[in-house]
Amino acid sequence: MRDGFVKAAVSSPELRVADCRFNREQLAAAAGRMAKEGVKLLVFPEYSLTGYTCNDLFLQDTLLDGALQGLREYREETKNLDLVSVLGLPYLHRGRLYNVAAVVCRGTVCGLVPKSHVPNYGEFYEARQFAPWDGPACEVRLPWGEETVLGNRLLFEARDMPEFTFGIEICEDLWTPEPPSGGLTMAGAVIVVNPSASDELTGKAAYRRELVKNQSARTLSAYLYADAGEGESTQDMVYAGHNLIVENGVILAESQPFAENHDIITEIDLYRLRSERRRMTTFPLMADPGEYGYEIRKFFVGTGEVTQLTRHYDRTPFVPATKRHREERCNEILNIQANGLAKRLRHTGCKNAVIGLSGGLDSTLALLVTVRAFDRLGLDRTGIGSVTMPCFGTTSRTYENAVRLAEELGTTLREVDIKESVSIHFRDIGHDIRVQDVTYENGQARERTQILMDIANQSGGMVIGTGDMSELALGWATYNGDHMSMYGVNCSVPKTLVRYLVQYYADTSDSPALKEILYDVLDTPVSPELLPPKEGEISQRTEDIVGPYELHDFFLYYVLRCGFPPSKIFRLAVYTFQDKYNKETIYKWLYTFFHRFFRQQFKRSCLPDGPKVGTVSVSPRGDLRMPSDASDALWKAELDRIHESLV
Repeated sequence: MRDGFVKAAVSSPELRVADCRFNREQLAAAAGRMAKEGVKLLVFPEYSLTGYTCNDLFLQDTLLDGALQGLREYREETKNLDLVSVLGLPYLHRGRLYNVAAVVCRGTVCGLVPKSHVPNYGEFYEARQFAPWDGPACEVRLPWGEETVLGNRLLFEARDMPEFTFGIEICEDLWTPEPPSGGLTMAGAVIVVNPSASDELTGKAAYRRELVKNQSARTLSAYLYADAGEGESTQDMVYAGHNLIVENGVILAESQPFAENHDIITEIDLYRLRSERRRMTTFPLMADPGEYGYEIRKFFVGTGEVTQLTRHYDRTPFVPATKRHREERCNEILNIQANGLAKRLRHTGCKNAVIGLSGGLDSTLALLVTVRAFDRLGLDRTGIGSVTMPCFGTTSRTYENAVRLAEELGTTLREVDIKESVSIHFRDIGHDIRVQDVTYENGQARERTQILMDIANQSGGMVIGTGDMSELALGWATYNGDHMSMYGVNCSVPKTLVRYLVQYYADTSDSPALKEILYDVLDTPVSPELLPPKEGEISQRTEDIVGPYELHDFFLYYVLRCGFPPSKIFRLAVYTFQDKYNKETIYKWLYTFFHRFFRQQFKRSCLPDGPKVGTVSVSPRGDLRMPSDASDALWKAELDRIHESLV
């Protein structure tokens, strides 16, 4: 379970109502299959040893004894399996009947967790046979002499991996105003297990799905929901085996209702959940769970092995996976950017804005956002000064796109050729113009910024920054050049998302001419265009120098959003991009990322204001309070170990 991954499964085997022997055989067979798949945590539905729909048969000693015998035989049959499993049965204690989930590991019943809330309405008249549990945990002796604990405030923790801790609530418990999982997770449970038997009604699957997702998100936990399926009585209700595995509100695996196979398997990232709780200081973890009646029960499963990954990771974690969600997100982000800028314009009394328009993606997005802000304020678009400043590296393609875009959007186009002024500046500082080094490149960038600032002074306006978050993370910005503005509308938008925002604007535009321009901008290679073109084409491609932005955005997400170390990020990148980049290429750019990320913090420490659009940002005022002189020695040491494994 290296890197915090635990393979978990939910299974709804075929059963027969009240046939405990048959049901036990099905559960044991499922456990055997799951163990071969590397599963460490397996959850079965409510009353999985008897069936949920036994009704008054639960009052028969024969069924109760059969259930306990089934539990005894299940623990014997699975004692050599390296997994912990949760199964359901009725249990009689001091004259009261309880609906319990039994936790079994290596031939031991680690604990019995009774249902806290027993339904007494409609078809769920469980209170006819069962009592809710509302007392402290107590020791109980099972018929074969084994002693265990009965209680609804039990936490089950792996001996060698404290993050592998789960608590249990049963079916109806989740549907109450204060589910037990709230207290269980505050007491330290990272996983919530729910053996359930939820009947299927029109629209209920969607409601159930949202309920599980929301509870998982609220408790910053993984949630395993095991639903009764085939084999239950259909006398009055039908059960569909709607199983779910959710991590922090995101569905990792789901069996659709009435599917032929109800088994689902995936990996839970316990370290990511730990990271989320560490970041979310408002999540009230208990300092001493025992003070509130919670008791920890230990179990042992192998934690040293490497879990084979099967879950899906998006190559572009900042970008929604589906077209509908992308469109919703793009519209929302454009509104956030435009509203942020509109507020700043209104506050300062500015009715003019100045943008350096290069014909590239970032400046195009900045102009589109500014146009939207001006429209929102009812300002004339001619107050937007679109300034194109051709120099040594400008190509006809980007120049023409910049000009056409400014004119098509109704802004005021202004061209300032900076070749002469930059050449004079090089002469003044004694720089040979034939030496195309960092001075040659940055001199152009700073000249452009000076021009923009001065034009803004002339018009009583403000300079709109165009740089994106990916560039800021890598320090791919000229200090006091394109690094500086009065308001940076793209400062928290990663490069991979910039592309989708421009694409969305093009797709939803009513202007064929604007569509054509934007599509060509999207097809243009990313470049600062600070070196002379070769045969009229862009010679300086950013991704050839600093690496592919899709990799850097992937790294950035898991560094800032999840706090993952280099080794885990490398593993996830190799797994996610295995058909596109080899290990050596991924390592090369991961090393570049960490090297530049640490070395370039001084640029991020003095960023202009700009709107935050997502959960990750590099603003020094709230999201990334990182010292400019922080050492990267620990990260580099881990990167060196990765390199040694590749040699």
